[in-house]
Amino acid sequence: MEIQEILEKVKNGAMSVEEAEGFLRRKPFEEMGYAKLDMHRKVRSGFAEVIYCAGKADEHLLHIFERLYKADGQVFGTRATQHQYEILREKYPQVEYDPISHIIKIEKKDKEHIGNIAVCTAGTADIAVAEEAAQTAEYFGTKVTRVYDVGVSGIHRLLGNLEAIQSANCVVAVAGMEGALASVLGGLVDKPVIAVPTSIGYGANLGGLSALLTMINSCANGIAVVNIDNGYGAGYMATQINRLGVKANG
Repeated sequence: MEIQEILEKVKNGAMSVEEAEGFLRRKPFEEMGYAKLDMHRKVRSGFAEVIYCAGKADEHLLHIFERLYKADGQVFGTRATQHQYEILREKYPQVEYDPISHIIKIEKKDKEHIGNIAVCTAGTADIAVAEEAAQTAEYFGTKVTRVYDVGVSGIHRLLGNLEAIQSANCVVAVAGMEGALASVLGGLVDKPVIAVPTSIGYGANLGGLSALLTMINSCANGIAVVNIDNGYGAGYMATQINRLGVKANG
């Protein structure tokens, strides 16, 4: 819970002063032996801790998932496998898994989604990374407009969707191959563009390195670049920008 939420509950009688004091006195992290869960991250930054599922032992993942869910009433994990989904589903039948983005989550259903960001891909092969970005932003309360398969090899597809893209508070450009989509978008919008290079492409793509270098060397202004295939980082940053945009317009 955020401090504002705690104060509102005390004000409305849903939480006693003693309960609120107990929450605020809680250690800023929970020691689990193999992990130290950052229980106050949402209080400090506005974003609860997220689980990076890849490589985690089954038992560790189960316990971390349980503690974070208990603390916040929802939990979000990235880079999860089908196997991890199946072991979590045994205890949490309501858990959701997307095999495209590899996101696993239990999410509050009454969540408000504010503002708007546009998540764009050059091709359909980039959608897995784009969905990681889009679903991350949605989990953190952002409204997302998806504009997929609008790469530069058919620029008319992008121009046909320009109004929806230009109205967003932030644009996420996801592209592999040579990664040119971010530069084109940077010249068409007056909002920040977060460029996400993907590892999609033929041999000289070098696992996304060519797209990364193109995006870093873009001549367009207003472009920031995250790491290769880092949809989560892009969705997080886009949400921060979106919140600032909502606040400025409010």
